[in-house]
Amino acid sequence: MRVVFTTLGAFLFYCIGYMTLPWIAYGIREWRTLLAVLSTTSVVYIPLWWFIPESPRWLLSQGRVEEAETVLREAARKSKVEAPPVIFKECELEALSVPKKYTVLDVLKSRNIRCITLMSLILWMAINIGYFGLSLNTSNLSGNPFMNCFLSATSEVPAYIVSTWLLKKCPRRALLSTFLIIGGSVLLLTQLIPDTFQYVSLALEMTGKFGFTMAFSIVYIYTAEIYPTVLRNVGMGMCSSAARVGSITAPYVIYLGTFNKAYPYILMGSLTIASSVVNFFLPETLNKDLPETLEQMQECHGLCNGPKKKKHVQDGGRLNPSILCEA
Repeated sequence: MRVVFTTLGAFLFYCIGYMTLPWIAYGIREWRTLLAVLSTTSVVYIPLWWFIPESPRWLLSQGRVEEAETVLREAARKSKVEAPPVIFKECELEALSVPKKYTVLDVLKSRNIRCITLMSLILWMAINIGYFGLSLNTSNLSGNPFMNCFLSATSEVPAYIVSTWLLKKCPRRALLSTFLIIGGSVLLLTQLIPDTFQYVSLALEMTGKFGFTMAFSIVYIYTAEIYPTVLRNVGMGMCSSAARVGSITAPYVIYLGTFNKAYPYILMGSLTIASSVVNFFLPETLNKDLPETLEQMQECHGLCNGPKKKKHVQDGGRLNPSILCEA
């Protein structure tokens, strides 16, 4: 369900909004009014504060046991499943360590986490430069800019559907690198197409957008599965910040086209292919339990790390308190 919710539940609706944008812009030509109209739509998010429950894993890691139990009982009620009288046994709670507040500094303490975080930041930045670069470049293509923007958004629909199916069966690392190479290669080929073959250039650009959209949806799932529960918010926040740096940089990359049309494609294509190589050093997460502690994340080693230092008794991705109780 994690994959389905992220790709179809979140990104597909993002895509629908993206497809609607050019027609709203077609009706509202003044950019200040357009921004005001688009900004007011964010008001609908405010009520979600009271409807979306907190993660039970995170609540448990923070020592908020009663709140975690309430969320689980409510989930069981909505699923028409009878919850056990006692969800968390006393010995399980005693096995949990004293809650600790984790910050960005905790990411820097371990060589393994530093290495993984640095590569994740590079990945997110490169993907967003390519994704938003191609999105912003639609106005520079031949033809109607509103229709080009709509076609660019439409190319994302099959990408999200295909990624949902592939993420259930294929290794994340190989899948992400494959589509990064596809997106980067198409960008490098686009500059070689003569100006007279406008439809070929448009088709290649849409293919590149498909590859970046696939990479965009995969990297969200991939990164969330790499970081442990106690650091997932921090890690995803850092990667999202790197992505924003990439999206801020994208317009300036497109601006290089005023000097030479090929410059943006060469830069984005080269950066994307380079990031696909970096991705091979990240650990694989397919069919593996989500790590909940820093120690469990340490067991996920990429090619840049040494052998395991510790071995933990696990059950379902967490320390098995029942074994501790028996001991």
